[in-house]
Amino acid sequence: QVQLVESGGGLVQAGGSLRLSCAASGIIVSSNIMGWYRQAPGKQRELVARIVRSSNTYYADSVKGRFTISRDNAKNTVYLQMNSLKPEDSAVYYCNAETAYLTYWGQGTQVTVSS
Repeated sequence: QVQLVESGGGLVQAGGSLRLSCAASGIIVSSNIMGWYRQAPGKQRELVARIVRSSNTYYADSVKGRFTISRDNAKNTVYLQMNSLKPEDSAVYYCNAETAYLTYWGQGTQVTVSS
């Protein structure tokens, strides 16, 4: 059974930082495409960052230079370091795993950035 468990969300002031974690079980993060998505109220879910098996990364233009996705293979965990946070970064952040057969989602963690 695949489980993705996010943690690290919370309330932070604009300009602050947070680090989200996604602990995976049932899959190996280094063998799959792992990503972070976010969804703000009234908006569609959007891709924020992605890391593939080769460790190449992709970032949405809105977060480039501020967010960093990484993984710890020993802990089977993916991280999203978020710096210089803006109020428009407020959303529920979801961990995502794309395997050869299925896509999995975590339950989400709320990030709120106050101005």
